[in-house]
Amino acid sequence: MKKIFLTFLLSLVLTTPVFAEVNVVATLPWIGSLAKEIGKDKVSLTVLVKPNQDPHYVDAKPSMIRAANRADVIMYNGLDLEISYIPIIIRSSRNSKIQQGQKGNLDCSQYVNPIDRARADMDRSMGDVHPMGNPHYHFSPGNILRVAEGMAAALTELDPAGEGFYRANFEAFAGKLREKQKQWSSLPISGKRFIAYHKLFEYLAADFGFRIIGYVESKPGIPPSASHIERLIEDMKKSRPDGILTTSLYGKKEAESLSTKTGVRVILLPNDVGAGKGTEDWFSFMDVTLKSLQ
Repeated sequence: MKKIFLTFLLSLVLTTPVFAEVNVVATLPWIGSLAKEIGKDKVSLTVLVKPNQDPHYVDAKPSMIRAANRADVIMYNGLDLEISYIPIIIRSSRNSKIQQGQKGNLDCSQYVNPIDRARADMDRSMGDVHPMGNPHYHFSPGNILRVAEGMAAALTELDPAGEGFYRANFEAFAGKLREKQKQWSSLPISGKRFIAYHKLFEYLAADFGFRIIGYVESKPGIPPSASHIERLIEDMKKSRPDGILTTSLYGKKEAESLSTKTGVRVILLPNDVGAGKGTEDWFSFMDVTLKSLQ
């Protein structure tokens, strides 16, 4: 009898499918937030860059390479935002599953309609330009919806048995986004005019109908000169913009100095999920961002 019972138990072990999570490595917090929305408990998640780090300037640490070595998929922003570290991490991981061209290599920008693509005359003398387009599309609900759908397809390719699960989670995400967009569209933002420190909010402006009429940086990624600031102060006194947009990562001190000299308020926005109070996921990140612009 005991032998029969042990045989029965062994048959259960052999015939019961073992649930294996998809090991997701995401470069940025917003990407990790979307991956959890779509994958939920079917994915294990590692996010490489912290919310308080500038994603333009990150070093490829051994801990990141180790995480990539164990990954089933690596998800990244693309448009050269992570150009200083993501190629090193992928190459050094020695993980064949996540190399360029493999299904475990997910460049989220492939689902995006980029703005500010390079002109023929663009070069590095023009500052920290991104030839493939502005990489800060995580402020755009339309683009994020397409990225979320692309993630669902990518996870399905890695885990075909979970196709219905990932699709249902995407549909739930899309439904919540439709409801949120109704709320966001009622906010008094359209038509406003702002000064921005960095070219971070162009997608946000395009999606929600406000204008960015000037920049604290004279060129992207290059600190402003004294003469540029003097001209900007004079322009702001005449145009009276609705605020100076910045984040804790980009030019807070300079924005506050401009505010003192012009009387225009500083609006400190989160740069990513988790970068401010009440921004635990992408939806709350957008809630805080948009309510701050009122």
